[in-house]
Amino acid sequence: MTTIKDVARLAGVGLGTASRVISGKGSVSPATEEKVRKAIEQLGFRPSHAARSLLTGSTKMIGVYIPMLKGTFYTPILQVIDTELRNAGLHMVVAFGVGEGDARSQALEGIDFLIERGCDGLVVLSNALSEPEVAALAAKARLVVLNHRYAVIPEQCLIADHAEGGRQAARVLLGEGHRRIAVIGGPASAPDNVERLNGFLEELARSGIDTGKLWLAESDFSPEGGWKAARALVGSGYSFSAVFCANDEMAVGALSYFQEVGIQVPEQASVLGYDDTPSAEFSAPRLTTVHIPWREMTRNGLNVLLKLCYGIERPVERSFPVSVTWRSSVAKAPRPHSTKRSSS
Repeated sequence: MTTIKDVARLAGVGLGTASRVISGKGSVSPATEEKVRKAIEQLGFRPSHAARSLLTGSTKMIGVYIPMLKGTFYTPILQVIDTELRNAGLHMVVAFGVGEGDARSQALEGIDFLIERGCDGLVVLSNALSEPEVAALAAKARLVVLNHRYAVIPEQCLIADHAEGGRQAARVLLGEGHRRIAVIGGPASAPDNVERLNGFLEELARSGIDTGKLWLAESDFSPEGGWKAARALVGSGYSFSAVFCANDEMAVGALSYFQEVGIQVPEQASVLGYDDTPSAEFSAPRLTTVHIPWREMTRNGLNVLLKLCYGIERPVERSFPVSVTWRSSVAKAPRPHSTKRSSS
């Protein structure tokens, strides 16, 4: 395997001179640089990743922490990050929550893993850390946080208006005449979930609906959780014409359960999701959902981080308008009795 020592020997220069040419740092005469370049070409030398980091003080790696590696929510975000980094000549290293600990300890362990690997900067998707913990991380690593606000690094946090997302979800159902509404929420520990549910319930209350009488379940953002919540909803005897699910994966699980027990969507019950992930576009029926511009948020978060790490100047947007993607799972409210289970 060819090394930088071989390059220096063939070019007839010192190791330090060869290093300066390869790293692009330091003063070298044009004639000497040409000799080193010719030696590199003749030997087919390609510095290893470790060698580059020693020469330049940069690993050209960006670490990404996500809480879990499953489902359709994180995959598009990782695809955006990987594409943007490759276009900039950089690479992505991913860590995700594993082990027996809670979300906080898993996040700290995953982020420490990325720091230990020498990542130049971090993209963090977690709301489990405290302000002091984020302040400590920011003191030893450049980072941006997506989808959560931390007061200690406000300019490095990018987030959508989830309260507005909840309000828009309510307007969709109200606009179709729904007033008998069930809600399948995500974890109460997730601030963005709380924000969207608060916006949703406040908008219903403004339209005269007694939100204290709504059927509301807390689930875990998974299809399995949506399926179980839909089963509990049907088993409760609550008369509903629409279900708002706080993310698309739970909505897909609810659609699956309704299909199993013979509740037709949207003829008997409408289902509305949140996020507008790939699962929404290809569910059956195709899911009407609140669109959160995750790709745009991710790109702009990367732009912030690339400036922090490498001085790369790119425009940064901090406003991410929320909208509704209409598909097939929401229709006009049916008659009150129509959500009963079909007889077999």
